[in-house]
Amino acid sequence: MKVVEVLIEYANYSLDRPFSYCYKGNKTLDVGFRVLLKFNNRELVGYITKCYETDKSVEELEKEFGFSIDEVIDVIDSSALLSDDLLKLADEVADYYIAPKISVLQSMLPPSLSPRKSSLKAPKIAYDIYVKAVDNDESGLTDKQIELLRLISSADSVLKREIKQVSILKKLVEYGRVAEFKVEKRRLEIPDFEYIAPPELTNEQKGVIKEFNESDDKVYLLEGVTGSGKTEVYLTLSEQVLKEGKSVLMLVPEISLTPMMVEYYLRRFKGDVAILHSQLTPAEKYDEYRKIANGDCHIVVGARSAIFAPLKNIGLIILDEEHVESYKQDTVPFYHAREVAIMRGKMHKAKVILGSATPSLESRARAQKNIYHLLLLNNRVNNKELPQTTIVNLSDYRNIDRDSYIFSRRLRSEISGVLSRHEQAILLINRRGFSTSVSCRKCGHIFKCPTCDIALTYHKSDNMLKCHHCDYVMTMPEECPECGSKYIMKTGFGTEKIEEEVNRLFPEARTLRLDSDSAKIRTKIPAIIEEFRQKRADILIGTQMIAKGHDFPNVTLVGVVLADIGLSMPSYRSNERAFQLITQAVGRSGRKDKKGIAIIQTYMPNNYAITMSARQNYELFYRKEMEFRRLQSYPPYSYLASVTVAGKNEEHVIEGMVSLIEFLNHEFGDNGQILGPTIPYVPFEGNNYLRTALIKYKDQKLAREILKKAISLYSTKSQFHLSINIDPYNF
Repeated sequence: MKVVEVLIEYANYSLDRPFSYCYKGNKTLDVGFRVLLKFNNRELVGYITKCYETDKSVEELEKEFGFSIDEVIDVIDSSALLSDDLLKLADEVADYYIAPKISVLQSMLPPSLSPRKSSLKAPKIAYDIYVKAVDNDESGLTDKQIELLRLISSADSVLKREIKQVSILKKLVEYGRVAEFKVEKRRLEIPDFEYIAPPELTNEQKGVIKEFNESDDKVYLLEGVTGSGKTEVYLTLSEQVLKEGKSVLMLVPEISLTPMMVEYYLRRFKGDVAILHSQLTPAEKYDEYRKIANGDCHIVVGARSAIFAPLKNIGLIILDEEHVESYKQDTVPFYHAREVAIMRGKMHKAKVILGSATPSLESRARAQKNIYHLLLLNNRVNNKELPQTTIVNLSDYRNIDRDSYIFSRRLRSEISGVLSRHEQAILLINRRGFSTSVSCRKCGHIFKCPTCDIALTYHKSDNMLKCHHCDYVMTMPEECPECGSKYIMKTGFGTEKIEEEVNRLFPEARTLRLDSDSAKIRTKIPAIIEEFRQKRADILIGTQMIAKGHDFPNVTLVGVVLADIGLSMPSYRSNERAFQLITQAVGRSGRKDKKGIAIIQTYMPNNYAITMSARQNYELFYRKEMEFRRLQSYPPYSYLASVTVAGKNEEHVIEGMVSLIEFLNHEFGDNGQILGPTIPYVPFEGNNYLRTALIKYKDQKLAREILKKAISLYSTKSQFHLSINIDPYNF
């Protein structure tokens, strides 16, 4: 008999410990296997963390342990799911983010292999059945059988389903002339791009690569202005690493950027690339994951979760656009791909590159302190000038007329110029939908999400009100549910309204829209980008999805329709987010041989995030923002952790949070500052009331001890749930 210790699939702090079971069956099982078992009268999946043989009976073990031991129902796997280095990484991630270990393991594995019961119904390996001739002896065969045997013999193998003479084939197999064999099917269709030879590197690119190669440092911040050729640096260094017999992990922050980066790598490294991101189907993820685990490729291109790809012998990890917040997971275990990349780089003795035109302040500060090695690309390829940028003050009536309250005179004039020259424009509004809120003009009732309690957005394309947080939808009502009035008012605007306005003002213009609504069908993202790149549209309208990483040679105008969005958000990062988004968007203009122009429309023309992004002056913004962070003791001058209490009963939630804050104030004393409790921006989620508090501290070790103590005290409370987010972004 074997005794196993397992982690249960529930990612709760109170269950974040191994539970003992016995196994009397004859299947092989070991550490890293999944098992089916009963827990609290429910059938669940467990993940084995310890396994050993015993001669004792179940009764003897129960007497020794002091609790009853159930038997494992079944063993799911035939081999361990994770390598030793990934198991060590799981331990390190769980410890750093104070997260239940099972939540980290679930983040690491695709749905088909995840330690969850739902994985049992997820897609498994798919096979194509082929046939091949194994004996060409034609004696005793009919003419039809001889014909088919000769046909099969003329090829190495034939896909069985392509053979229509099923009964004849069956006889040939029966007679031993033909044999069937299975080949694993790849369900992700990867395009076959033509190889493109590397371009001649600029002197700056050569200098950066030389500096990288001659240094023994492990983490590098590659800061390069938009259009300076960071991607070519990634490709050249990847080629070097592959020649050394090592593998490359290339991360991008947005799914919308993945197709372009995949294309770059597929053109350079045909057949040696795997793709991993959340928009793949479970079957495609499973196939790509196994392809990587089996060593069938040496490059992985993907989004955040690809940091856990089962690559062996990693030599280089790259995070492009390292400043983007989507690298931070917003659910348990709340990991950040940048920190995990550095952990993984240490394990493999690999170098890590963080690339951006607008690095996060934390990364730039670490580079200033020589924790990261700073590499600079100060000029665009071929020394192209940065776009000529103009800030348009929307508060000045001279800039607006009756023709449009959305587009200023200057922006309309520039769009007309682009269309007449047969060039292209990008219009950015970081807000999707048609109207940002809907209310009753008579009684003031605002239509809100019943799950999240935030304003619903009107989408004209399908006449629906939608929650942009939880995806709740409802048909646009004809009357107010409170007073019955039919005077329903729509205010604000998003990408849909911008598209309608462009079509009204410029009916000759061909438009495309790219936001998370139009991209819900996953094939639409690369299709829209490629259509625009092939000049089959004049104007691309979108959210932040269009602002980063794209390279459109014919784009000579970028219009930021409303730069103020996000600046009023209650977050210490609001200025940094605005600066990064506008700078990245402006950088899409004039990237090749044509002069670029950018128009930034705003009601806050003197805000330093806007003025400095217009000038593409990262250095000045960095110094200004760092002074604000220092005065307020925000990162990188301190560490942050947020604690959230959630529950069905609002009074219990408030009481629990007040008690927790008292505990934290007592434990931290002068070694930390507790801000809260506060009602978060999304105050109600999953039928739970939420309250949060923010902790600022400088001693990570002390904070970890205190927070783990808080977990042991509060995680067992039945009236509410506690969650902890280390290095939170949305606060």
